[in-house]
Amino acid sequence: MAGVIIITGASRGIGAATARLAGARGYDVCVNYRRQRKGADATAAAIVAEGRRAIAIAADVTVETDVQRLFDETTRELGPVTALVNNAGILEVQARVESMDLARWQRIFAANVFGPFLCAREAVRRMSTRHGGTGGAIVNVSSMASRLGSPGEYVDYASSKGALDTMTIGLAREVAAEGIRVNAVRPGFTYTEIHASGGEPDRVDRVKTRVPMQRGASPEEVAGAILWLLSDEASFTTGAILDVTGGM
Repeated sequence: MAGVIIITGASRGIGAATARLAGARGYDVCVNYRRQRKGADATAAAIVAEGRRAIAIAADVTVETDVQRLFDETTRELGPVTALVNNAGILEVQARVESMDLARWQRIFAANVFGPFLCAREAVRRMSTRHGGTGGAIVNVSSMASRLGSPGEYVDYASSKGALDTMTIGLAREVAAEGIRVNAVRPGFTYTEIHASGGEPDRVDRVKTRVPMQRGASPEEVAGAILWLLSDEASFTTGAILDVTGGM
């Protein structure tokens, strides 16, 4: 199911890989970013070079008016939105829970939970047949951490992704009869820049021996799972959470 897709946090990593693959699969793409304009512009340019339309829009998914503007501008420039990938997310420096403060938890949940809720709400308002739309698909990018808890490192991040898993299941059932499918992918250890935010850029190399396949994932491998869930091949799949973890 190609059409118009918004991918949040698409200036780098999994988001950028998903945007490029979406363009290759026939989507016109909105590359959302918050600060990394150079990366977002480069991703959009790569999609255009392959013959699809693409735009880069700065918007903070934790700000309600920014999210509304993101959807309005995308619709105006590319047409009605038919797909959303809630990819934007953050983590903070590795710490135990007793060393964390409320401000940290608020930042984590704002980006990783409230942002996806805001984006999903705007998508449903536009896609749902209940509101005059023609349907669509949403994929949330969760994390293997939601199952494992990330003790000693990112319990708050893991908890936020657990909330995203629950939202995926509940929203999928809520809008299933309105032409919208909602699924999630749970990546495992993946080579992206997010690990530097946690204070350990080479974390995947340290922990990859825990993975049955003995390696980390590339962003492109996660992107492939996301695009499958968006595609017509997954037309009877909703409320699913697909682990892309190398067997963990």
